[in-house]
Amino acid sequence: MSTEDEKLLKEAKKLPWEDRLLHKNWKVRNDANIDLAALFDSITDPKDPRIRELGHFFKKTVSDSNAPVQDKALDAFAKEVCDAVVAKCLTGRPKTVEKAQMVFMLWVELEAVDVFLDAMEKAIKHKVAKAVVPAIDVMFQALSEFGSKIVPPKRLLKMLPELFDHQDQNVRASSKGLTLELCRWIGRDPVKSILFEKMRDTMVC
Repeated sequence: MSTEDEKLLKEAKKLPWEDRLLHKNWKVRNDANIDLAALFDSITDPKDPRIRELGHFFKKTVSDSNAPVQDKALDAFAKEVCDAVVAKCLTGRPKTVEKAQMVFMLWVELEAVDVFLDAMEKAIKHKVAKAVVPAIDVMFQALSEFGSKIVPPKRLLKMLPELFDHQDQNVRASSKGLTLELCRWIGRDPVKSILFEKMRDTMVC
């Protein structure tokens, strides 16, 4: 990056969010989206006023004409949406849960897979067990529809021991379907080795 670019970005950081996100220079917009993603990553309270203040910018940023800027905007937006869906929607009525799963599948389709899997890692730790089952189901759908080249099996494998160790029998039952789908894509041996290595000794029989 040239000295001029560095100076421009440094000065732009002093501008209001709207001016940065809609700036005529794509590098400024790109930098703003990176900062926005980091900001949303730091917000833990879904009622934080900054979510409402900044959320409406996403409609413009995700339709940016510059591909790298659009990519960064999607990262920021996906992070915010996925976390909110995990926190609020997976414990809702069946139709709400179904729509939540559709949102997650959309992010996989838009190639925001890391954000999707980050959200799934949070979802499987949800204190309400009925929120965990639809999370497992949507991981199954994502792997089944998009395959192991898009959805990295390694991250799914890491979640399996925790799922099979879950107190709720519905969670454990749903995990079997995901396990079989993983076997279909990467073979039985890698899946078995992870499960036997990570599970509690008392569970291996």
